[in-house]
Amino acid sequence: MSKKMLSFTKINKETPLKRDTSERKKDFHEIYSEYINEKAKEQSSRCSQCGVPFCQIHCPLHNNIPDWLKLTAEGRLKEAYELSQSTNNMPEVCGRICPQDRLCEGNCVIEQSGHGTVTIGSVEKYITDTAWEKGWIKPIKVTRELKESIGIIGAGPAGLACAEEMRKYGYKVTVYDRYDRSGGLLIYGIPNFKLEKFVVERRTKLLKESGIKFIQNFEVGKDETLDEIKSKHDAVLIATGVYKAREIEIPGSNLENIFPAMDFLTASNRKGLGDKVKLFDNGILNAEGKDVVVIGGGDTAMDCVRTAVRQKAKSVNCLYRRDRENMPGSAREVGNAEEEGVNFIWLTNPKSFLGERKVKEVVVGKMKLGEPDISGRKRPVPIKDGDFNIKADLVIKSLGFDPENIPKLFDCENLSVSKWGTIKIDLKTMQTNINGVFAAGDIVRGASLVVWAIRDGRDAAIQMDKYISSKRLKNKKEFAA
Repeated sequence: MSKKMLSFTKINKETPLKRDTSERKKDFHEIYSEYINEKAKEQSSRCSQCGVPFCQIHCPLHNNIPDWLKLTAEGRLKEAYELSQSTNNMPEVCGRICPQDRLCEGNCVIEQSGHGTVTIGSVEKYITDTAWEKGWIKPIKVTRELKESIGIIGAGPAGLACAEEMRKYGYKVTVYDRYDRSGGLLIYGIPNFKLEKFVVERRTKLLKESGIKFIQNFEVGKDETLDEIKSKHDAVLIATGVYKAREIEIPGSNLENIFPAMDFLTASNRKGLGDKVKLFDNGILNAEGKDVVVIGGGDTAMDCVRTAVRQKAKSVNCLYRRDRENMPGSAREVGNAEEEGVNFIWLTNPKSFLGERKVKEVVVGKMKLGEPDISGRKRPVPIKDGDFNIKADLVIKSLGFDPENIPKLFDCENLSVSKWGTIKIDLKTMQTNINGVFAAGDIVRGASLVVWAIRDGRDAAIQMDKYISSKRLKNKKEFAA
């Protein structure tokens, strides 16, 4: 083992410096500075090179983390990047937005022993950004062009990961997407302070230079049906994600200035990209000067509260029905939000919205934690006579996402879906009930993490290649006969 490793006993955990709170609240730039080379090497050297690498096991992509940390510690950055990207199509994205505190870093052995985790995400971001700067990242060079073509519906992380892998095999790949830019949630759902948009645009530009064709502003079912797309390709992947906002059915829900989280975030991200956004420009989806209430406790809710702060909201309150320990979102993001002035009101749930035409107040009920539910978390139970009111000029609902009605949207009523509306697939082949049509990402598993979408896209590529290869072999045999 390299003498450069196992330094966690003498070198403390050190994350990249965060920009001062008063400074970062004024803009949408990323809040963490870059590691310098020596600091990245130093922090990588803290890795204990475990015989059983729990960081790797708990990474959905099973990234070979100990080995690329060792390569970084030894100054072999190009090799470190090559190893990192061999299992991950977007390491620069995952290094920025993965909830490492719940995945790789949260399961780091030296973290469990009290020495503080290896800063895996920051190192991953550093080596990938370095690779881009040094020009090590090149378009795909296909060694053998295949005659078969692939259609991918959805340009989010699952669709993009699958597109890249299928292009590496040599297939002709066309990506259809209903938005004007590729990236899906990465472009319009995640704020710049977590993921600056040039990072996503740089990656999609690389895919275009690799020969992947993108058709934007394309709505399946309207521009072409699923059957029509299928007739043009040898296999099709549905990777649309889930965007339908969950509603909250309480009195006053029909009042104005109550919006789903994605409406608020998309308006902000579009504005940052230079678009004209009517509802933002007229002040409706702009939090400036307003008392903002965000309902929810996941990562999307954290994106909303921190966006509202940067838009110069008068106050930002976040209501969550459980306590801090039982929040689904990243603890790191909660800490960042608190530093920026967000007020978390734990164990609370909205009971009604008050106002004549526009919302003016939220009636909030206090909760307590009861017995665990089927998820294992303690169930929130209302407390009698615990109601109170808080001011609200803008309410943002961040209660999760459900699938849209894909069979209806795609004009393909025979496509099988689950009782939750997610697309049913054969878990081994990832194929739907329609021959040659596959599905991956959130539209199959429900709203989840970007890293899981990448994993699903990569797995789908393997299965689609197997499917086409078997058809190719069958046709050869029939021709020979």
